[in-house]
Amino acid sequence: MSWEKEINEIKKRERLSLEQGGKESVLKHHSKGRKTLRERLNLILDKNSFDEIGKISGSSIHNNQDELKNFIPANFLLGFGKINKRDVIIGGEDFTLKGGSPNPAGLRKSIYTEELALKYKLPLIRLHEGGGGSVTGSGGSAKKPTIPNSDPVFSKNRFQALAQCLGIVPVATAALGPVAGLPAARLVASHFSVMTKNSQVIIAGPAVVKRALGIEVTKEELGGPEIHLKSGVVDNLAENEEDALNQIKTFLSYLPDNYMNLPPKLDTHDKTNRIEKELASIIPINRRKAYDMRKILKLVLDKESFFEMSKKYGPSLITGLARLNGHSVAILANDCMFYAGAMTSDASLKLRRFIDFVNTFNIPVLSFVDEPGFMIGPDSEQAGTIRHGTAAISSLMQSIVPWASIIVRKVYGVAGAAHFSPDSYTLSWPSAESGALPVEGGVAIAFKKEIEEADNPEEKRKELEDLLSKRSSPFPRAENFSVHELIDPIETRPKLISWVELAIKSQTPHLEPYKTTMLP
Repeated sequence: MSWEKEINEIKKRERLSLEQGGKESVLKHHSKGRKTLRERLNLILDKNSFDEIGKISGSSIHNNQDELKNFIPANFLLGFGKINKRDVIIGGEDFTLKGGSPNPAGLRKSIYTEELALKYKLPLIRLHEGGGGSVTGSGGSAKKPTIPNSDPVFSKNRFQALAQCLGIVPVATAALGPVAGLPAARLVASHFSVMTKNSQVIIAGPAVVKRALGIEVTKEELGGPEIHLKSGVVDNLAENEEDALNQIKTFLSYLPDNYMNLPPKLDTHDKTNRIEKELASIIPINRRKAYDMRKILKLVLDKESFFEMSKKYGPSLITGLARLNGHSVAILANDCMFYAGAMTSDASLKLRRFIDFVNTFNIPVLSFVDEPGFMIGPDSEQAGTIRHGTAAISSLMQSIVPWASIIVRKVYGVAGAAHFSPDSYTLSWPSAESGALPVEGGVAIAFKKEIEEADNPEEKRKELEDLLSKRSSPFPRAENFSVHELIDPIETRPKLISWVELAIKSQTPHLEPYKTTMLP
């Protein structure tokens, strides 16, 4: 006696599971310019590293002789894999089956994804393309659902593991087609998300919107890239699926496997003592002229190492990951091309999320400061900027990672505090200026009457502005030891490398997940 018959049954189901939604469905999917989920797994993972879990989970159909006639696999794939020889957990919806809307086995596997990442404390990748549940239930009909339409009262809430993952392991997600309902919620429950140009992220589709609100709108108008790169729902845009998967691989390369480890150090061919003379003149003498902050980052950081995130959301604030002498560092910088770098409501929310992220995974921060203050005006007030900004500052005051701040130009107002942790290593460039208010605004308020009564108001205004700009010079701060060093800008890279080497040696990984108190 042997188990040959049963083994053949296993093999048969495995073969059928590889057919996904069938040849016709796969061809239709390809005709839309999208790859199948199995093809995506082959692209992102090391060759032959996918160890699938629940390969033959699904629904079997038998004939009258109890022989297997057909097999409908779970439309969610899940398993272990490797990226650059590093273990990860990976899963995603199979759009070729029911458009990714979960069948019973697919739903169970999708819910298990976060549990698996928590159990093994490995980075989690989710590749999304599909909808949430249907009104008929998974696999049922309007007249007679085939399974219970709700979980028992004693069951564990599926969102519990979803939330826990954010404090335990790196989570990276991609929208590679239409993503709605629960998959959309799981997409944003991540540390990094990316969407392709032909994808959409929506709470509910056009038909539901029309029925509920009487508004006719397309999926692209509801949740295309132009909407969600600016809303902050998604971090980055990808040119195509390959680019999206490569961005996830790049993101993970900066991070540890979980909160209990420090980020990896990679070998670098960049010189520690590299001097970029252009830094000495990159900030214009004319205070009204703008400059390119990203060029400063390029000149200071390891070459080709800056990975920017959320560029179009809260654009006055630049955030991303980079390397300094091979060490992973987080980058925070003002972009004077947008609102002169002022802290908007969106930028405040972006900063608060970023602070929680870097503290969760022990990533040192380099903050390049050119802060004119909170954005002012009616729109800013209506957006609740002062509350969101104060919440970001309060979050920063609880930061526990090594932090270095480089004052390249302005530090004004309450928002200036959003760039310095409680124990920052602070460097200043000769172009730095600081105060309670920018010189122009301060003069307009403090000397309003004197200017109005002057024979030549504009000349008087300029005289006062020039006088106050001298008082905001960086030299008094350096002489008062209000900064660690006032430096020649070309010394920035070697100074920061010396600091980061010492700072990382003093770091100890977390024993418990990072937490903060209630924020404003």
